[in-house]
Amino acid sequence: MRLARTGPRLALILGALVLSAPTAVAVAAEPAAGAAAGDVRINPGKAAPGSTVTVSTSACGEETYGKGESEAGGPFHLLPGDRKGVLVGEFQVPDDAVSGTDTVTLKCPPRTKQTVTYQISGRPHGGVDAGFGWAAAGGADGTDGRDAQLALGGLLLAGAVAGGVIRLRRRATDAPPSA
Repeated sequence: MRLARTGPRLALILGALVLSAPTAVAVAAEPAAGAAAGDVRINPGKAAPGSTVTVSTSACGEETYGKGESEAGGPFHLLPGDRKGVLVGEFQVPDDAVSGTDTVTLKCPPRTKQTVTYQISGRPHGGVDAGFGWAAAGGADGTDGRDAQLALGGLLLAGAVAGGVIRLRRRATDAPPSA
């Protein structure tokens, strides 16, 4: 009897772990405070048109000055920041910038050059699609992920039905005979 209760519990725990795994992988792969490449950090990693982007780098070593240029935001200066050996610069994403990636190039004397990209996200129009986690991100084939949502929902529903059938059959065979 103990084994009969352990099976459904184990299935429930394993199901929860399997469904939460894609979320855990996505969170672990995402940088905490913006996009990073080598010794360069861009904050925010996804900037909206009109927002200010901060670039910090320790790639310049002991230098106290550097230059940066964003394809969308134009040139900017890198000056000493709060921490020793870190240069910081800011630029503004133009209001008419289109969604996509922007490349930022940093140059420090004598011959240090770093290039990093970040995302420009368009401003939302209308309601925001509150998708279903990893399935809403879309597939590699350009679909919107709806097929994956339906397949996952069908799989979960089939599992619930199968579990109910097994439970009803076990109850029927475990019941004492009527007198």
